[in-house]
Amino acid sequence: MTEGICKNCKTEITQNYCPNCGIPKSLKRIDGKYIANEIGGVLNFDKGILCTIKELIIRPGNTVKEFILNDRSKIVRPIIFIIICSLIYSVLEQFLNFEKGYIYYDESIKSTSMSIFGWVKENYGYGNLMMGVFIAFWTKVLFKKYSYNYYEILILLCFVMGIGMLILAIFGTIEWITKLKILQFGGMLFVVYSTWATGQFFDKKKFSSYLKAFVSYFLGMITFIIGVFVVGKIIDLII
Repeated sequence: MTEGICKNCKTEITQNYCPNCGIPKSLKRIDGKYIANEIGGVLNFDKGILCTIKELIIRPGNTVKEFILNDRSKIVRPIIFIIICSLIYSVLEQFLNFEKGYIYYDESIKSTSMSIFGWVKENYGYGNLMMGVFIAFWTKVLFKKYSYNYYEILILLCFVMGIGMLILAIFGTIEWITKLKILQFGGMLFVVYSTWATGQFFDKKKFSSYLKAFVSYFLGMITFIIGVFVVGKIIDLII
């Protein structure tokens, strides 16, 4: 490959960056400084994970609305955010071995449905993503007069559930330290935060927004549970 030609779009490069696609003329070797910069980029308060967490705690509705409608560079992208938060929860859960999530089921019943619930309990981050699909549906139904589409609501729930995973991680850590069974209270706070953040997103001045947000969360959870039983029953019948 010619040194003065962009390896990405084949445009001639006369300076340090391609004038067409912006790719650097040459990449620096990956070293310790590069890794430190990458970690710093994720953690920095300007647009990193800590800034995102702070904004989602202080003003979740405005923060997500700003991301969807105006500027998507100020905070961490939603999928990356929920993956990082789920990873934090999973690592702490594995290391501290506190109770997994707040889903309870009868392990003595041998069925596909119970196996699915067991998987959700063991993989709570992924389970929350699956629940979010159902919660987003009901949120769209109950807030149908607003112009947000289903996928934009999913973005909202990625941010909300990311914070929820951090709440569970904090309560799980406290449970491990104090030996007090408090993770269930973390689950309650998760629901409270989800209701508040969703209500803030749509119309923070109306009580009905928070009521609809709670109902959509509740219906989403119920629909998810029913869906698991239906899928499990079908698989059991086929087997």
